Amino acid sequence: MEYLDVAAELAHAAGDVLRHYASRDKQVEFKGKSNLVTVADRESEALIVREIRRRYPAHSILAEESGISGAAADACWIIDPLDGTTNYAHQFPVYSVSIGFELHGILECGVVFDPVRDETFRAARGKGAWLNDQPIAVSCVGKLAEGLLLTGFPYDFRERADEALALFRAFLVRSQAVRRAGSAALDLCYVAAGRSDGFWELGLNPWDTAAGTIVLEEAGGRASDFSGNDFTIRGTAILASNGLIHGEMLDAIERVRQP
Repeated sequence: MEYLDVAAELAHAAGDVLRHYASRDKQVEFKGKSNLVTVADRESEALIVREIRRRYPAHSILAEESGISGAAADACWIIDPLDGTTNYAHQFPVYSVSIGFELHGILECGVVFDPVRDETFRAARGKGAWLNDQPIAVSCVGKLAEGLLLTGFPYDFRERADEALALFRAFLVRSQAVRRAGSAALDLCYVAAGRSDGFWELGLNPWDTAAGTIVLEEAGGRASDFSGNDFTIRGTAILASNGLIHGEMLDAIERVRQP
């Protein structure tokens, strides 16, 4: 649990950075047509990386803004210092800090911290998942038609609009409702906590999904790619659910992908 405790400590410290800049000049820059970065992203990441370097100099780090660094170690920290930067830049209060820890290629623990609601989602392999100090579990909804789903659109949405909108329509007409909040890490945790029943998204990176995936799985949920194979954080498409509606969600995707 040492690494989980460290991840939680650093996520909270990074959350303080986000709070500090929330109502201040964020120095917004564009990394792409719709991909933003702010001073808060950079300072949050710098704090986390600096502390990991100090405590675990032999570990490697994969972070959104600075990429891969450190020795080619079997231990790797996977960091999103601000998941939901577009929301943050517009003062839309849905964003998070995400820190996952991987050992020998297996996710061992993860923390997603929401500084707006002061909610900490965390999990360790084989130990369960928690929201703050309370254990969490996925919902018992057994039919897609009764499910509340979450999703997001990829940064290259303009180039993939037909595919993204076809998936959106397929799930919109098959589920009870679909929501798009803007933080994949929180979306995964919301499925884990039973606040939603399923989630899908294209065009993600390891730092978007590492921590949230282990929280989901330890809460009893399932994560796969769009073909039903076990999800890997090196993949770019994720389907996550409470497990009970996973088959129906895969079927909806297959119908969209059929020629």
